[in-house]
Amino acid sequence: MIQRTSIPPLWQVTRHLAAVASGRLAPDLVLTGARVLSTYSERLLEGREVWIAQGRIAAVRPAGDARRLGLASAVEDVAGGILAPGLVDPHVHVESSMMTVCAYAEAALLNGTTTLFCDSHEIGNVCDVEGIEWMLEDARRAPLNVFLTVPSTVPATNPTLETAGGDLTPSKVGALFDRWPEAVALGEKMDFIPVVLGDERSHGLLAEALRRGRPVCGHVYGREFVAAYAASGVTDTHEAIDRDIASDFLDAGLWVFLRGGNPATPWHSLPQAIRAVTELGASTKRVCVCTDDRDADDLFLFGLDWVVREAIRAGVPREVAWSMGSLHPATRYAMDAEFGALGPSRRADIVLLNDDLQVRSTWYGGTCMVRDGRVTDALADQLAHHRYRYPAAAYQTVRISDAVPLVPAIPDHDAIANVIRVALPGILTFHERLPFRGGLPWDEQFNDRDLCFVTVVERHHGSGRVGHGFLQGLGLRSGAVASSVGHDAHNIILAGTNEPDLRLALDTLRRSQGGVVVVDQGAVKAHLPLPIAGLMSDAPAQDVRRQTIALKQAWEATGCILPYMGFNLIPLSVIPELRITDRGLVHVHRMEVIPLWDEAPAR
Repeated sequence: MIQRTSIPPLWQVTRHLAAVASGRLAPDLVLTGARVLSTYSERLLEGREVWIAQGRIAAVRPAGDARRLGLASAVEDVAGGILAPGLVDPHVHVESSMMTVCAYAEAALLNGTTTLFCDSHEIGNVCDVEGIEWMLEDARRAPLNVFLTVPSTVPATNPTLETAGGDLTPSKVGALFDRWPEAVALGEKMDFIPVVLGDERSHGLLAEALRRGRPVCGHVYGREFVAAYAASGVTDTHEAIDRDIASDFLDAGLWVFLRGGNPATPWHSLPQAIRAVTELGASTKRVCVCTDDRDADDLFLFGLDWVVREAIRAGVPREVAWSMGSLHPATRYAMDAEFGALGPSRRADIVLLNDDLQVRSTWYGGTCMVRDGRVTDALADQLAHHRYRYPAAAYQTVRISDAVPLVPAIPDHDAIANVIRVALPGILTFHERLPFRGGLPWDEQFNDRDLCFVTVVERHHGSGRVGHGFLQGLGLRSGAVASSVGHDAHNIILAGTNEPDLRLALDTLRRSQGGVVVVDQGAVKAHLPLPIAGLMSDAPAQDVRRQTIALKQAWEATGCILPYMGFNLIPLSVIPELRITDRGLVHVHRMEVIPLWDEAPAR
């Protein structure tokens, strides 16, 4: 198992590092013949070598010094490549990859990411504190530096609006801070409207972090909320979706995490938000890049290194862009003495880049984990033999009452339906009111209106509670799709054109204890089992990736315009405008459940 340098104490190694840096002792490893990307000065330094001892950087010296001084016990020539600090992701949800932390490490290291600040609110919503602690144990086995931003919004809304498996009260959050040194900040405070309105519980959670001197991470839409949100103690956000709100955030004192993701998903807001820098002249000193959510396929294709390159394509100088993905996030969490730069005493988390800033090799604590784009034996051994095994309770979280009704009753009189309309990029939804004819069969009601059923089934307590609704604009032509990753309570969300396919989709997820499934004409077309809390697979990363690719192909074949990760957001009842939970339709601005049917006006 890879041994990680503890944080702190540095005093155990400083004498040794000083002796190596001054040439009195030989380094353990020298990477020579390099250009060094200095995130401190944002320059590319020619003709350098990096001396490594005890998993840390002892010195950055002129190339050839180790040989000249007779200290070259282990020298690797990187042939003019660029050495840069490993990337630091300031906001990520590992569960969204549908992999465990140990499996996630493979893709992260291939993409040059060596440090994560992870918000585990998904498993917190399902399994409460116990689930978060399982993930922390998982993280301790992973060859990554993983820190927890303690989930702050579990459940995401008032229990009268949705049913979650977890309930992270202020006292539970405080206990996590006190028990786990990896708990370094309060995670994204998603219920921004209650925060702004002074909700007592929301501010009680904020207080647990603020009184311990921990930073508070944010999640907010709407320029009108920025001042009150910042006044509540929040100091960062990853939800800058355009230039102007990004500018407002920066001037209000918030760090801005520019989120880059697969452009086909709702998670690619960087091109618009970065215009606060490139067009309005804002400084990048409090700007970072992050990934937020990635599925198992996109994690390999669109890593944090890709997000850095997207910032460069948007007009940010390359040295600045790499700093936004390394030193800046480390500074945001007051950990720049450990991560984010190739400076003496910092951890030897190093990447070798080509001129296009594509990752060729990655060292984690001085051990080479990726070489020439391939996993090394050291990493393979870690992933194969030292992974955390989740307990049996993690595999028993999908509890569904028998014979829950999956479609509403046909109204016997003319009525107006409150309908959720979706549109790309898919983060926001819209409230429509559509007329339905009394007694008319569903297929005739749906005809030419791009409508389908949407249903949320409570899965934590087996209560039989179910919310019914309609989706407009999803594009689903036939069959059904379903997921146990319905954010944030993670009940099961289904959409379909007919009840039998909806039933088969639900039964499939019941048998696998969670997952994502595509069904059509009575047959399962694709199924990705997620037995750990209904959120994660216990398979190796490459296996989960292959299953994810097959799922996405089947999903696209249904005609759905939203990728399945966007579909998972439809129950997220803190994002405007109309959502659906197991309690029914939720009007987000009013934070209340509204009926599916309203009376039709008299003719």
